[in-house]
Amino acid sequence: MTNSVRKVAAAAATAVLGAALAGCGGGAGAPDAGREARMGTPAASATASASAATSASGSPAASPQAGAPAKPPTMAPGPNGLTPVFERAKQQTDKTVALTFDADMTSDQGPRAADGEHFDNPALISTLRTLKVPSTIFMTGRWAEEYPDQAKSIGTDPNFEIANHSYSHHAFKSPCYGLPALDAAAARADVDRAFAAFRQAGAVNTVPYFRFPGGCYDDQALRALSTAKVTAVQWDVVSGDAFAKDPGAVAEQVLSGVKPGSVVVMHCTRSAAPVTEEAVQRIVPELRKRGYRFVKVSELIGK
Repeated sequence: MTNSVRKVAAAAATAVLGAALAGCGGGAGAPDAGREARMGTPAASATASASAATSASGSPAASPQAGAPAKPPTMAPGPNGLTPVFERAKQQTDKTVALTFDADMTSDQGPRAADGEHFDNPALISTLRTLKVPSTIFMTGRWAEEYPDQAKSIGTDPNFEIANHSYSHHAFKSPCYGLPALDAAAARADVDRAFAAFRQAGAVNTVPYFRFPGGCYDDQALRALSTAKVTAVQWDVVSGDAFAKDPGAVAEQVLSGVKPGSVVVMHCTRSAAPVTEEAVQRIVPELRKRGYRFVKVSELIGK
């Protein structure tokens, strides 16, 4: 596989999207050998935290603006300066859980949105607010450009934090569910472009966390992002909400997988995950009944 950006035929765009969104929660992006050694540890000093909180553009990702978190916790770089990867809180006795939602949209889906396809899910965001569930939204830059008012609303609400899910939703490692692949330079620029889109939309609750499209990464991808000073965030619970039609099955999959310190991956995209909001209405009260407290990823990383 070449590392340069692949050109995909327009006729294949729909198939690629389906694979991409399925891949977002598929968990198939397990890294190569040495994974445990790259997990890193929480940054121990204020200096390290401030450095790691620098955005992809080189400016502070969490400057002291109204509503913005101050110096979100990050993880120290892994061996040889590789981008650290977070999957689940090391403190696994506290019954906390982070629900995370991928707001997916690829760089070439403007025509589909113009034709009425919904890549957003306002009802889901409303439900999270009503249920008072702090959440982390992993947003693509293209999504923020398509829905700037929603991006700003989410990104100025203290209930939420916005993390980077790339600009284009292209792969940072190949193969990855048939996604077009980016080389190292393009991957780094893609992260910058997403952060810029969040700023343009007016989102201030942004955090220096990154989720690989499809969850696919390797050492080369971690090395390419090392100068972005982000913590890569994966998950340990796959909701299975992508293209699901039964909210009960999605809820059961989450409920059966959650453990103290878990990170759950779900989606904030109506066209590709139409039952997520209904599943959340079942998941939240049941986990609270079991004694769980919902937190943002930043709280888990800070433990």
